Amino acid sequence: MQVEIPCPELNRFLNEVVGQDWHWTDRLPWTLDEWRAWAERVETWVAYVAGTPAGFFELARPSEQEVNLVYFGLLPWAIGQGLGGWLLTRAIERAWALGPSLVTVNTCSLDGPHALANYRARGFEIVRMDVRTQEV
Repeated sequence: MQVEIPCPELNRFLNEVVGQDWHWTDRLPWTLDEWRAWAERVETWVAYVAGTPAGFFELARPSEQEVNLVYFGLLPWAIGQGLGGWLLTRAIERAWALGPSLVTVNTCSLDGPHALANYRARGFEIVRMDVRTQEV
């Protein structure tokens, strides 16, 4: 379901719970105002199973020609249930439905072990690699 009313608390919850095992720390210090600005800027979608949040994705529009799959992931309980590929396909379909000429995603070794393979299986290509270290 699309989150039609921007809800910074929901975006923060999803980021913290989904990202906890993958060391998503870049947004942890954000204030509620920063979360509000973010929630108003992106399109947020949440997947539910039996009324329970299972995963989410956020789409941003850096330009009229581009949609970026900014964040994507599953809540810990939903990993291994066969939902990741299904949700990623929905995210990509939604991104293309917005009419861009380019859909992008960024990933790193802190994402789930199957992230890159899932992106590539759905048509994404590696166009740039940066090597950096980060203390986790």
